[in-house]
Amino acid sequence: MASLATLPILDRDDAQAPAPRITPEQRAALTHLRMSAMACRVAARTDLYEACALLSLDGEDAKRTFVDTLIKCLPNAVQRKVVWFAPGTDTLSFDEAWILRCLTSIREDDPASLNFLIKSRVAPADRRYIGYLLGQISEQFSQV
Repeated sequence: MASLATLPILDRDDAQAPAPRITPEQRAALTHLRMSAMACRVAARTDLYEACALLSLDGEDAKRTFVDTLIKCLPNAVQRKVVWFAPGTDTLSFDEAWILRCLTSIREDDPASLNFLIKSRVAPADRRYIGYLLGQISEQFSQV
């Protein structure tokens, strides 16, 4: 039996959620988010308020814009680095699992759970905007 001293300690940035059962729709959304995160790594961070005011609302452009804006703004809203794994990875980071839980709460029309999830991680000034982006992303992926 391993003692507590020999067990690995996961830094919150490295924390991984166990591989949950996720639906094909959730897998598609996660892959899209991960691909966008890879593309946005070199992009400048975006002010959340300005980004929400400038969003395009047309078709595939809207999906890309909402996802890119969430990825660029989320680190500032949660006030720490957001961990994204490579597309195709079965394991979820804590951040990816949190986003999928938010999207599921929206999809299941469970505002109480969504409210709890957002309040648990997002700075008060950014909650409305992150909620808006998550709602738009959920709507865009439900249209696929």
